[in-house]
Amino acid sequence: MAKEHHYKTTVTWTGNRGDGTTNYAAYDRNYTISIENKPDLPGSSDVAFRGDGTKHNPEDLLLSSLSICHMLWYLHLCADAGIVVLDYKDNAIATMIENPGGGGRFTEATLQPLIVIKDKSQIEKAISLHAEANKKCFIANSCNFPVKHVSEVS
Repeated sequence: MAKEHHYKTTVTWTGNRGDGTTNYAAYDRNYTISIENKPDLPGSSDVAFRGDGTKHNPEDLLLSSLSICHMLWYLHLCADAGIVVLDYKDNAIATMIENPGGGGRFTEATLQPLIVIKDKSQIEKAISLHAEANKKCFIANSCNFPVKHVSEVS
């Protein structure tokens, strides 16, 4: 039987300038993400949607979640395989389309991890573990768009 895990977050809109949502331009898109025992995370919509570009937006957070989940599974699989990872950095990218009448969706994401391992003779095996990490990634398995991988291991 599969284990069930539960998560809880509180998102509080902080963008009321005093008049609420009296019109589309009357309010800020700012919010705070609060999760028990963790620091609050200030956010906003993307600049393209009247947001504050200095804050995290949902699209960035989705791509970050994909990248982080993949990395954590990848590191786990490397540890199990005896591959010592010394460094890992992912320059992930994604594409989202916006529909003319509103709404939209992500069409793809590409994770581009740059990985340094201790034993260079294990590079081929290290590269192959990305496919397994993708199969195990909770976030990638929850997406309805392709998550690609272009990795570089040295």
